Amino acid sequence: MNSEFAARRQAVAAELESRKLDAMVVTSAANVRYLTGFTGSNGALLVLPDEALFFTDPRYAIQATHEVSCRSVVAKGPLLNAIAAAVARRRLLRLGFERAQVSYEGFESLRKHLPAAAGLEPVAGWIESLRMVKSESEMQLIRRSVAANSKAFERAVRRVRPGIRERDLAAEIEYQMRRHGAERPSFETIVAAGERSALPHASPTSASLQAGQLVLVDMGTFQDGYASDMTRMLFLGTPGAKVRQLYKAVLEAQLAAIDAVRPGVTSAHVDREARAVLRGHKLDKAFVHSTGHGLGLEIHEAPRIGKKDKTRLAAGMAITIEPGVYLKGFGGIRIEDTVLVTATGCEVTTPTSKDLRTI
Repeated sequence: MNSEFAARRQAVAAELESRKLDAMVVTSAANVRYLTGFTGSNGALLVLPDEALFFTDPRYAIQATHEVSCRSVVAKGPLLNAIAAAVARRRLLRLGFERAQVSYEGFESLRKHLPAAAGLEPVAGWIESLRMVKSESEMQLIRRSVAANSKAFERAVRRVRPGIRERDLAAEIEYQMRRHGAERPSFETIVAAGERSALPHASPTSASLQAGQLVLVDMGTFQDGYASDMTRMLFLGTPGAKVRQLYKAVLEAQLAAIDAVRPGVTSAHVDREARAVLRGHKLDKAFVHSTGHGLGLEIHEAPRIGKKDKTRLAAGMAITIEPGVYLKGFGGIRIEDTVLVTATGCEVTTPTSKDLRTI
């Protein structure tokens, strides 16, 4: 991987001149990991035209020697101060920084420690745009994360029965994630039963699952730094006609959106395909979020698979497809897979059956 990290840094360095920058400071943990492989909690990278300097604190001095292939600087104070000192020594005048990542306090610290002639240039979405298209090694890591996630689901669902609490099922899911190789959940596991399944981002509670309830399970893992995401539906007992009809409509919408995924189409086009199906079932107003999102080193990355997103899909992008309908007082249904865009269409990496699972 060291050669891949070096190539990524070189790609950033090659753009400095066209962006009218002498150097770029990267502080986002995900972007630092993307460019260096560093997995610790305190690191920053200064990309220069002919080299890159990695900054961390003494806690990570040994770790950095194992993970980072470029020159490392161990700072005993704030990393931004050490970066400013390095910029000043090189008499650089135009320093780019991640607008969405540097706090006002950090900005003021940089400005204070830089020479008066030096300018700070806010940059948005540069490294994130590079991260949108995954390498083959990244796609393989995503597949591994998806596999661990699905195995955890299959193990945990064996414990589902009337009387188990939402919170207990979520804990079992996260325990099984770690047993199958995950570092941690990629977000707070969602378990929502009955009427609460109509809350798209419900947090698990102490409420017990009851016979006759829909149960929405939305879960994802981080494995080797890469995220997965999946939503599946359970039903305790025998589902009635309304549940079956709603489930059929959502599944049809999800399959239509997946079928639309291929290089060159816009994110908005994929979103429209899902909505068109739900509109045909008169359920479009019950679909209250976007059809999906990118994922990788973060659980939510570009592109957003939404109504207004004009991003054109490209081979190597990793996205979710997750339409849903939510009816107040009744419940909600969402079906979600992790999908890789390929040269000819897409690969649905999630192996878990999309049938409504009855308990």
